[in-house]
Amino acid sequence: MNTAREIRLEASWKKRLEPEFSKEYMVNLRAFLMERKQTRAVIYPPGPRIFNALNSTSFDQVRVVILGQDPYHGPGQAHGLCFSVPLGVPTPPSLLNIFKEIEQDLGIPAPDHGYLRHWAEQGVLLLNAVLTVERGQAGAHQGKGWEQFTDQVVRLLNAEREGLVFLLWGNYALKKGSVIDRDRHLVLTAPHPSPLSASRGFFGCHHFSRTNKWLEEHGMDPIDWSLPVAADMEHI
Repeated sequence: MNTAREIRLEASWKKRLEPEFSKEYMVNLRAFLMERKQTRAVIYPPGPRIFNALNSTSFDQVRVVILGQDPYHGPGQAHGLCFSVPLGVPTPPSLLNIFKEIEQDLGIPAPDHGYLRHWAEQGVLLLNAVLTVERGQAGAHQGKGWEQFTDQVVRLLNAEREGLVFLLWGNYALKKGSVIDRDRHLVLTAPHPSPLSASRGFFGCHHFSRTNKWLEEHGMDPIDWSLPVAADMEHI
């Protein structure tokens, strides 16, 4: 990871986040990532995809925020959008459960892939708390500085935007969303969609219909939670 001037970061986010790249925590994070690369560690997602969530949804475009925790740590899975996988990669269990809830909530059948770019293009920020991981090692880059960076993303959205919807699934996301002003934004919470916890309240949470109801009540278009069939989408 290079300096902010060298990183390909969407302009509206770069303007707001550039000061972070000179702070001590980010300097230390950059050094950590360089050291891991020098030891031949396999880091996911690939470098150009680390900031994919921010590059896919500009600051002013954000209407909904879904907070994840870590990127997937299997080969070919992580591409910088939380819960999402590229076309051609099997849909992970947590995302399958998200699709089940959407079908139950809105009657939209599960898609034939797990590539969520269509959501991001509509203003759904798919943000992981930690933006990198190592192959086969869940949580390998936790506590190295990414959390401070993504906390700042949440703080900026909370402070500078109005009427956003934050979907916080699981205790980790709930803690990360503690700074959100509930008087100005809608915060919906539920257990994580993981197979270990989805049956404890994620199923039946109706977050997707509740999100669209809020958006429409505040003069915004609803999110189309369906996904185009894989054959109609570009492979990445």
